[in-house]
Amino acid sequence: MSVLVIQHQATCPPARLGRWLREEEVDLDVRRPWEGDALPDDLADHAGLVVLGGQMGCRDDRVAPWLPATRELIRVAAKGATPTLGVCLGHQLAAVALGGDVGRNPAGRTLGIFTTRGGDELVGDPVLRAAQDAPIPQWNDDIVTRLPSGATPLATNERGDLLLARLAPTVWGVQGHPEADRRIVARWAETDAGTTELDGVDVPATLASIEASEAAIEEAWRPVAAAFAGRL
Repeated sequence: MSVLVIQHQATCPPARLGRWLREEEVDLDVRRPWEGDALPDDLADHAGLVVLGGQMGCRDDRVAPWLPATRELIRVAAKGATPTLGVCLGHQLAAVALGGDVGRNPAGRTLGIFTTRGGDELVGDPVLRAAQDAPIPQWNDDIVTRLPSGATPLATNERGDLLLARLAPTVWGVQGHPEADRRIVARWAETDAGTTELDGVDVPATLASIEASEAAIEEAWRPVAAAFAGRL
């Protein structure tokens, strides 16, 4: 089984999500378009699609000129019932590609460890159900403000932000970063150092909370990767 993985920048790798999928005997075809990797026109050679996170916005096509092709691949995946998982930016790209909308979170930036809060829809979801009451790192400004027609919201975080959704019958979106450990988030903090993005944020405490949650993240989210692999 080969899954196409679209990575948008060096600091947002598949990391432990990639490890979990490989443990399920899934072959990852990781494309890094900022390095010149081409994206395929369709998914004929792939059993699934994973779209990772990145600093750019989901409509920043001039910054990341491969985003239109990414959105089109998501539409192809949805139409062809190809299992698809969007992570943070990938979630937002999927929402927009399928007819939803994305904008700045009016409550402000979301940084640190948050918890999924879902109900019966999450419990009954074939892929994300293991993530009930699960910790997850978040590091985002934008959120999905309007879901595509027919999409199902599955969970929010403590602030009431949409965190998990089934955007189409075989397309799932996660607004957080189950793949990101303390080391990865520390690199994001270094990138934002000296900017207003971190005003009022206790970065050492945030990183410590992420590190303290890593065993629980592994326990909750590895079964999600296994369930996704089982849909391929």
